[in-house]
Amino acid sequence: MKFISFFRVLARKFLPGRTSVKAQSDYDAAGNGRRTLGWRVSASGPTAAAVSGLAALRNRSRAATRNNPIAAAAIDRLVSNLIGTGITPRPRGKDASLREALQFLWEDWTGEADADGVTDFYGLQALVCRTMLEAGECFIRLRPRRPSDGLAVPLQLQALEPEFVPYEKNGTNGANTIRAGIEFNPIGRRVAYWIHPRHPNDDAAGRGANLPIRVPADQVLHVFEPLRPGQIRGIPVLAPALTKLKSLDDFDDAALFRQQVANLFAGFIRKPAPEERIDPITGGLPEYDRDGFTPMTGLEPGTMQELLPGEEVEFSDPPDAGNAYPAFMRQQLQAVAAGAGIPYEILTGDLREVSDRAIRVVLNEFHRRIEERQFSFFIPQFCRPVRAAWLDSAVLSGAIALPDYHRRRGEYLRTRWAPQGWAYIHPVQDVEAQALRVKAGFASRSEVVLREGYDAELIDEENAADHERERRLGLVYSDQKTED
Repeated sequence: MKFISFFRVLARKFLPGRTSVKAQSDYDAAGNGRRTLGWRVSASGPTAAAVSGLAALRNRSRAATRNNPIAAAAIDRLVSNLIGTGITPRPRGKDASLREALQFLWEDWTGEADADGVTDFYGLQALVCRTMLEAGECFIRLRPRRPSDGLAVPLQLQALEPEFVPYEKNGTNGANTIRAGIEFNPIGRRVAYWIHPRHPNDDAAGRGANLPIRVPADQVLHVFEPLRPGQIRGIPVLAPALTKLKSLDDFDDAALFRQQVANLFAGFIRKPAPEERIDPITGGLPEYDRDGFTPMTGLEPGTMQELLPGEEVEFSDPPDAGNAYPAFMRQQLQAVAAGAGIPYEILTGDLREVSDRAIRVVLNEFHRRIEERQFSFFIPQFCRPVRAAWLDSAVLSGAIALPDYHRRRGEYLRTRWAPQGWAYIHPVQDVEAQALRVKAGFASRSEVVLREGYDAELIDEENAADHERERRLGLVYSDQKTED
C-alpha cells in the first residue's frame, strides 16, 4: 500500500493533470492531450449517424453532381463500371431446353420491365445504381399487372427516390417498430415500408393528401450500401468528398475569375487637365452619382479607356496560383478521388507519368472494389429479388410451365449473374493468358466467357452456324479448315 501511495505521489508530480496512470490511453488518437484538443466526434449508432443531416447530404450531393464536373464524372464512372450495358442472368438448370426457354422469356420481358415506360430492365439497373450512388439509396416497387395488359410476364418495376420513404417517420404499429420509415417485426425482420404516393418535394406531384402508406416488404426492394452493422438507410457515395469538392470548386473559380479580370484592361490614355473638366465618354460636363463619384463604365478585353484629368487607377495585385497551381490541384483531386472510391487517373483522365504496369495495378484494385459492390449488395438486393418475383409471376400467369414448381422453386431460381466484362488492356497478351489458363485447366472456357459477359452455349451455337454457312458457301478464312 505504501508503494502504491508513493507511486501516485510521483505520478501527480511528474504527470500534472493526470491523477491516474490508468486514465492514460495506449492509443494517441484516444488521448485528450494537446494534439487532440478540440477533436470532437459523434458516438451515434449506425442508423442515427446515417439519418443525421441526411436531407442536406442528398441535396448537396445532387447539386454537386449537377454543377461540379468532378462530381458528375465520379458518378458517371462508377455507374458505367458497376452496370455498364447490364448485369445479365444465366440460368443454371440441367435441362438445356428449359434454360433456353427461360432465357427467351426473360429477353421478351426486359423491354417491358420499366413501369414508367422510359427504359428497359438494364436501363433500370443503371438508374437504380445512379440514384443509390448520388442519393445514398433507391427503392423499387414490384408492380403486378393484369394478364390483359399484354406483357410477356405480368410484372413491372417502379424506381423511387429515397424521399418517397420518409426517414423522419418513427413510432410503432402494434407490436412492430417503425424506424426511419421502415417497419420491423419483434424479431427485427422488415415487414413493411411507409411510402408517399407522390414525391414529397416535386411541385408537379399534384394536390391532395400525400401521407405515407404502408406497403408490405415483399413488394419493395431497398438498394443501398451498408457501411455499419445495423444500418438501415444509405448515404451518398460522395459524402466524404463533398466539403472538399465545394472548397476546391470555389478556389478554382476564384483563380479563373482572377485571370479573366487580369485580361480586361489593355491601356489608359491621359490628357492634360483643361480649364473645364470634360467627360471623355459624352464630350460634355461629367455627371456624378449621388455619392459624388463619376459612374463606372464596363470594359472589355482590348479596351483603351480615357481617364478624366487628374484621375489615376490603382489595381489590386493579389497573388496568383503560380507554378504550384497544377500540383496543388492534382493533390486535391487525388483526395477527392480517394473519397469517392475511384482512381485519380480514371476520374480525371490524367495519365501523365503512368506506365502500363502501374495502370494495371490501379485498374485491378478498382475492378476488385467494383466487383465487391456488384456481388455484395447490388445483385443480392436488386437482381436476385427481381428474378424471383419475375419467375413467380411467369409461373402463376402461365407464361412458362415449370413442373413441380412449388417443390423445386429453388432449383429453378439457380442463376448466375454476369456483369459486363472488363475491356482488355493488352488484347493479345490478355487473350493468350486466358487461353493458357483454359489449356492448363486453371479455368473453364465457360467461366472465361461468362466473365466477359457472354454465354458460352450461345457462342458455341453461333460458331457452329457460322462454320456450317462457310462450308455450304465454300468459304475459307485464315487459320480455318472446312470439312467436306
